[in-house]
Amino acid sequence: MIMKGGNTSMTVTQALKDIYALKKPSAVLYKKKNITRPFEDSTSLEFFSKKTDSSLFLFGSHNKKRPNNLIFGRLFDFHVLDMIELGIEKYNSLNEIKNSKCPEGTKPMLVFAGEAFDHDDDHKRLKSLLTDFFRGPVVPSVRLAGLEHVLHFTALEGKIYMRSYRSLLKKSGCRTPRIELEEIGPSFDFVLRRTHLASDDLYKTAHRQPKALKPKKKKNISHDTFGTKFGRLHMQKQDLAKLQTRKMKGLRKRRGPGAAAEGATSPKTAKVEVV
Repeated sequence: MIMKGGNTSMTVTQALKDIYALKKPSAVLYKKKNITRPFEDSTSLEFFSKKTDSSLFLFGSHNKKRPNNLIFGRLFDFHVLDMIELGIEKYNSLNEIKNSKCPEGTKPMLVFAGEAFDHDDDHKRLKSLLTDFFRGPVVPSVRLAGLEHVLHFTALEGKIYMRSYRSLLKKSGCRTPRIELEEIGPSFDFVLRRTHLASDDLYKTAHRQPKALKPKKKKNISHDTFGTKFGRLHMQKQDLAKLQTRKMKGLRKRRGPGAAAEGATSPKTAKVEVV
Protein backbone atom coordinates (compact mmCIF):
# COMPACT_ATOMS: atom_id res chain seq x y z
CA MET A 1 0.00 0.00 0.00
CA ILE A 2 1.21 3.48 -0.95
CA MET A 3 0.03 6.53 0.95
CA LYS A 4 1.01 10.12 1.67
CA GLY A 5 1.12 12.04 4.92
CA GLY A 6 -0.63 15.20 6.00
CA ASN A 7 1.99 17.43 4.38
CA THR A 8 3.60 16.50 1.06
CA SER A 9 5.35 18.20 -1.83
CA MET A 10 4.90 17.86 -5.59
CA THR A 11 8.09 15.80 -5.71
CA VAL A 12 6.83 13.29 -3.14
CA THR A 13 3.37 13.08 -4.73
CA GLN A 14 4.79 12.39 -8.20
CA ALA A 15 7.33 9.91 -6.79
CA LEU A 16 4.54 7.91 -5.13
CA LYS A 17 2.62 7.83 -8.43
CA ASP A 18 5.68 6.62 -10.35
CA ILE A 19 6.46 3.86 -7.85
CA TYR A 20 2.79 2.87 -7.97
CA ALA A 21 3.10 2.59 -11.75
CA LEU A 22 6.02 0.18 -11.28
CA LYS A 23 4.03 -1.92 -8.79
CA LYS A 24 0.76 -2.18 -10.72
CA PRO A 25 -1.43 -4.18 -10.34
CA SER A 26 0.00 -5.47 -7.02
CA ALA A 27 -0.43 -2.20 -5.12
CA VAL A 28 -3.03 0.16 -3.67
CA LEU A 29 -2.58 3.95 -3.90
CA TYR A 30 -4.38 6.11 -1.33
CA LYS A 31 -5.01 9.59 -2.73
CA LYS A 32 -6.26 11.13 0.51
CA LYS A 33 -3.84 12.53 3.07
CA ASN A 34 -3.21 10.54 6.26
CA ILE A 35 -2.09 12.62 9.23
CA THR A 36 0.25 10.17 10.93
CA ARG A 37 3.90 9.79 11.87
CA PRO A 38 5.00 6.17 11.37
CA PHE A 39 8.10 6.41 13.60
CA GLU A 40 6.04 7.75 16.49
CA ASP A 41 2.70 5.97 16.06
CA SER A 42 2.13 3.13 13.58
CA THR A 43 -1.44 2.19 14.56
CA SER A 44 -2.94 3.75 11.42
CA LEU A 45 -0.54 1.81 9.20
CA GLU A 46 -1.45 -1.42 10.98
CA PHE A 47 -5.15 -0.61 10.53
CA PHE A 48 -4.78 -0.07 6.78
CA SER A 49 -2.67 -3.23 6.47
CA LYS A 50 -5.51 -5.28 7.96
CA LYS A 51 -8.01 -3.53 5.71
CA THR A 52 -6.09 -4.24 2.49
CA ASP A 53 -4.25 -7.39 3.67
CA SER A 54 -0.90 -5.77 2.81
CA SER A 55 2.47 -6.61 4.29
CA LEU A 56 4.45 -3.80 2.60
CA PHE A 57 3.93 -0.05 2.63
CA LEU A 58 5.42 3.16 1.27
CA PHE A 59 4.72 6.43 3.09
CA GLY A 60 5.57 9.86 1.67
CA SER A 61 5.88 13.08 3.67
CA HIS A 62 7.53 16.48 3.57
CA ASN A 63 8.56 18.97 6.25
CA LYS A 64 11.23 21.55 6.89
CA LYS A 65 13.43 19.24 8.93
CA ARG A 66 13.15 16.24 6.57
CA PRO A 67 12.14 17.40 3.08
CA ASN A 68 10.96 14.98 0.37
CA ASN A 69 10.77 11.96 2.61
CA LEU A 70 9.93 8.35 1.66
CA ILE A 71 9.52 5.58 4.25
CA PHE A 72 9.72 1.97 3.06
CA GLY A 73 8.43 -0.59 5.54
CA ARG A 74 6.99 -4.06 5.99
CA LEU A 75 4.74 -5.69 8.53
CA PHE A 76 4.60 -9.09 10.23
CA ASP A 77 1.31 -10.32 11.66
CA PHE A 78 -0.13 -6.84 10.96
CA HIS A 79 2.52 -5.17 13.14
CA VAL A 80 5.39 -3.03 11.86
CA LEU A 81 8.51 -5.17 11.48
CA ASP A 82 11.00 -2.62 10.16
CA MET A 83 11.01 0.81 8.50
CA ILE A 84 13.73 2.73 6.67
CA GLU A 85 13.49 6.41 5.83
CA LEU A 86 15.04 7.72 2.61
CA GLY A 87 15.36 11.35 1.57
CA ILE A 88 15.01 12.34 -2.10
CA GLU A 89 17.88 14.59 -3.20
CA LYS A 90 17.42 14.27 -6.97
CA TYR A 91 14.48 12.88 -8.90
CA ASN A 92 13.49 12.36 -12.54
CA SER A 93 9.94 11.17 -13.16
CA LEU A 94 8.62 8.75 -15.75
CA ASN A 95 7.27 11.60 -17.87
CA GLU A 96 10.61 13.43 -17.98
CA ILE A 97 12.38 10.49 -19.63
CA LYS A 98 10.90 10.16 -23.11
CA ASN A 99 11.43 6.49 -23.86
CA SER A 100 9.05 3.58 -24.38
CA LYS A 101 8.07 1.94 -21.09
CA CYS A 102 7.68 -1.67 -20.02
CA PRO A 103 4.19 -3.20 -19.96
CA GLU A 104 2.22 -3.08 -16.74
CA GLY A 105 2.89 -5.94 -14.34
CA THR A 106 6.35 -6.79 -15.74
CA LYS A 107 8.44 -8.66 -13.18
CA PRO A 108 11.69 -6.70 -12.69
CA MET A 109 15.23 -7.95 -12.32
CA LEU A 110 16.90 -6.47 -9.23
CA VAL A 111 20.60 -5.57 -9.19
CA PHE A 112 22.42 -4.31 -6.07
CA ALA A 113 25.90 -2.79 -6.39
CA GLY A 114 28.13 -1.50 -3.62
CA GLU A 115 30.02 -2.98 -0.69
CA ALA A 116 27.64 -1.37 1.80
CA PHE A 117 24.88 -3.82 0.85
CA ASP A 118 27.14 -6.68 2.03
CA HIS A 119 28.83 -5.21 5.11
CA ASP A 120 26.65 -2.51 6.72
CA ASP A 121 23.70 -3.75 8.81
CA ASP A 122 21.34 -0.93 7.79
CA HIS A 123 22.11 -1.40 4.11
CA LYS A 124 21.68 -5.17 4.43
CA ARG A 125 18.20 -4.69 5.86
CA LEU A 126 17.45 -2.06 3.20
CA LYS A 127 18.46 -4.52 0.49
CA SER A 128 16.12 -7.14 1.94
CA LEU A 129 13.30 -4.60 2.21
CA LEU A 130 13.70 -3.33 -1.36
CA THR A 131 13.82 -6.91 -2.63
CA ASP A 132 10.51 -7.73 -0.96
CA PHE A 133 8.97 -4.47 -2.16
CA PHE A 134 9.90 -4.63 -5.87
CA ARG A 135 10.31 -8.33 -6.68
CA GLY A 136 6.68 -8.93 -7.62
CA PRO A 137 4.85 -12.26 -7.56
CA VAL A 138 6.76 -15.54 -7.33
CA VAL A 139 6.56 -17.47 -10.61
CA PRO A 140 8.09 -20.86 -11.56
CA SER A 141 9.61 -19.63 -14.85
CA VAL A 142 9.93 -16.52 -17.01
CA ARG A 143 10.46 -16.43 -20.77
CA LEU A 144 13.49 -14.62 -22.14
CA ALA A 145 11.45 -11.85 -23.77
CA GLY A 146 9.78 -11.17 -20.40
CA LEU A 147 13.11 -10.18 -18.80
CA GLU A 148 12.95 -6.57 -19.96
CA HIS A 149 12.76 -4.48 -16.78
CA VAL A 150 15.86 -3.87 -14.64
CA LEU A 151 15.94 -2.00 -11.32
CA HIS A 152 19.48 -1.07 -10.32
CA PHE A 153 20.42 0.07 -6.80
CA THR A 154 23.89 1.46 -6.09
CA ALA A 155 25.26 2.34 -2.64
CA LEU A 156 28.13 4.81 -2.96
CA GLU A 157 29.53 7.46 -0.61
CA GLY A 158 26.57 7.43 1.75
CA LYS A 159 23.96 7.73 -1.00
CA ILE A 160 21.70 5.22 -2.73
CA TYR A 161 21.05 5.57 -6.44
CA MET A 162 17.99 3.91 -7.95
CA ARG A 163 17.75 3.59 -11.73
CA SER A 164 15.16 1.88 -13.93
CA TYR A 165 16.14 0.37 -17.29
CA ARG A 166 14.53 -1.50 -20.13
CA SER A 167 16.60 -4.33 -21.63
CA LEU A 168 16.70 -4.48 -25.42
CA LEU A 169 17.58 -7.70 -27.26
CA LYS A 170 19.69 -6.83 -30.32
CA LYS A 171 21.05 -9.03 -33.09
CA SER A 172 24.57 -10.23 -32.41
CA GLY A 173 25.26 -12.58 -35.32
CA CYS A 174 25.04 -15.65 -33.08
CA ARG A 175 22.40 -17.48 -31.09
CA THR A 176 22.85 -15.37 -27.93
CA PRO A 177 21.39 -11.85 -28.38
CA ARG A 178 23.26 -8.68 -27.50
CA ILE A 179 21.79 -6.84 -24.51
CA GLU A 180 21.46 -3.07 -24.32
CA LEU A 181 19.98 -1.05 -21.43
CA GLU A 182 17.78 1.98 -22.04
CA GLU A 183 16.81 4.20 -19.10
CA ILE A 184 13.04 4.59 -18.75
CA GLY A 185 12.71 6.16 -15.30
CA PRO A 186 12.02 6.95 -12.61
CA SER A 187 15.46 7.71 -11.20
CA PHE A 188 16.19 8.64 -7.58
CA ASP A 189 19.17 9.82 -5.58
CA PHE A 190 18.43 8.84 -1.98
CA VAL A 191 20.14 9.60 1.31
CA LEU A 192 19.63 7.25 4.26
CA ARG A 193 17.90 8.85 7.28
CA ARG A 194 16.10 7.20 10.21
CA THR A 195 15.69 3.44 10.64
CA HIS A 196 13.46 1.24 12.77
CA LEU A 197 14.73 -2.34 12.61
CA ALA A 198 13.29 -5.42 14.25
CA SER A 199 15.29 -7.44 16.75
CA ASP A 200 17.13 -10.54 15.56
CA ASP A 201 14.68 -12.90 17.30
CA LEU A 202 11.63 -11.21 15.79
CA TYR A 203 13.34 -11.11 12.39
CA LYS A 204 13.96 -14.86 12.52
CA THR A 205 10.38 -15.49 13.61
CA ALA A 206 9.10 -13.49 10.65
CA HIS A 207 11.17 -15.64 8.27
CA ARG A 208 9.92 -18.90 9.73
CA GLN A 209 7.88 -20.88 7.24
CA PRO A 210 4.77 -22.74 8.47
CA LYS A 211 4.90 -26.53 8.28
CA ALA A 212 1.77 -26.60 6.11
CA LEU A 213 3.61 -24.65 3.37
CA LYS A 214 6.77 -26.74 3.40
CA PRO A 215 6.86 -29.28 0.57
CA LYS A 216 6.72 -32.84 1.84
CA LYS A 217 9.54 -35.10 0.76
CA LYS A 218 8.40 -38.22 -1.06
CA LYS A 219 10.48 -41.28 -0.33
CA ASN A 220 12.11 -43.38 -3.07
CA ILE A 221 11.32 -40.83 -5.81
CA SER A 222 14.02 -39.07 -7.79
CA HIS A 223 14.37 -37.01 -10.97
CA ASP A 224 17.15 -36.87 -13.53
CA THR A 225 18.50 -33.79 -15.31
CA PHE A 226 15.75 -33.97 -17.94
CA GLY A 227 12.94 -34.01 -15.38
CA THR A 228 12.11 -37.70 -15.79
CA LYS A 229 10.56 -39.15 -12.64
CA PHE A 230 11.94 -42.41 -11.24
CA GLY A 231 10.51 -44.55 -8.45
CA ARG A 232 12.18 -47.30 -6.40
CA LEU A 233 10.24 -50.35 -5.26
CA HIS A 234 11.35 -52.51 -2.34
CA MET A 235 10.33 -56.19 -2.71
CA GLN A 236 10.84 -59.26 -0.55
CA LYS A 237 13.41 -61.88 -1.48
CA GLN A 238 11.96 -64.31 -4.04
CA ASP A 239 12.43 -68.09 -4.13
CA LEU A 240 13.49 -68.78 -7.71
CA ALA A 241 12.79 -72.51 -7.33
CA LYS A 242 9.10 -71.77 -7.07
CA LEU A 243 9.11 -69.24 -9.89
CA GLN A 244 6.43 -70.00 -12.49
CA THR A 245 7.95 -70.09 -15.99
CA ARG A 246 6.55 -70.77 -19.42
CA LYS A 247 5.98 -74.47 -20.18
CA MET A 248 6.93 -75.97 -23.57
CA LYS A 249 5.45 -79.14 -25.06
CA GLY A 250 8.88 -80.57 -25.87
CA LEU A 251 9.87 -80.51 -22.20
CA ARG A 252 6.83 -82.31 -20.82
CA LYS A 253 7.32 -85.68 -19.17
CA ARG A 254 5.35 -88.64 -20.57
CA ARG A 255 3.29 -90.76 -18.26
CA GLY A 256 3.23 -94.60 -18.16
CA PRO A 257 5.83 -97.43 -18.17
CA GLY A 258 6.19 -97.59 -21.96
CA ALA A 259 6.98 -93.92 -22.39
CA ALA A 260 10.75 -94.50 -22.55
CA ALA A 261 10.53 -97.29 -25.17
CA GLU A 262 8.03 -95.38 -27.25
CA GLY A 263 10.21 -92.33 -27.12
CA ALA A 264 13.21 -94.31 -28.36
CA THR A 265 11.40 -95.86 -31.39
CA SER A 266 9.03 -93.06 -32.38
CA PRO A 267 10.33 -91.00 -35.32
CA LYS A 268 8.20 -87.97 -34.34
CA THR A 269 9.98 -87.30 -31.06
CA ALA A 270 13.31 -85.55 -30.73
CA LYS A 271 15.83 -85.49 -28.01
CA VAL A 272 16.18 -82.03 -26.53
CA GLU A 273 19.13 -80.99 -24.47
CA VAL A 274 18.42 -78.42 -21.81
CA VAL A 275 21.36 -76.32 -20.77
